[in-house]
Amino acid sequence: MRISVDSTSDVPPYEQVRSAIAEQINSGELPVGAKLPTVRALAADLGIAVNTAARAYRELEQAGLLETRGRAGTFVSDAGDQAAARAAEAAATYAQITRALGIRREDALAIVRAALEA
Repeated sequence: MRISVDSTSDVPPYEQVRSAIAEQINSGELPVGAKLPTVRALAADLGIAVNTAARAYRELEQAGLLETRGRAGTFVSDAGDQAAARAAEAAATYAQITRALGIRREDALAIVRAALEA
């Protein structure tokens, strides 16, 4: 697992960790069933607070990308395979809504870009 935290970034450390892990899951670099380091080990490796690592894991678990199996540890969930499909479904719904509202394509794309940058 490749993760680096830039302490000078405006992006909070937990979000840097969360997005790095999510990208690796979605790209297949971290396959379904892969075991992740403990929260404490991850925090120590990255030089961040344990609570910061825990928040990243918690948000990934809430998104369905990770699952915790008690003392066995934290693993990449098989729901991670469905992330792209869920995103495509959400995009189709958004496109349908913006068309119904009469929002121009360029404006709808600008709204998405702004949301992704937020």
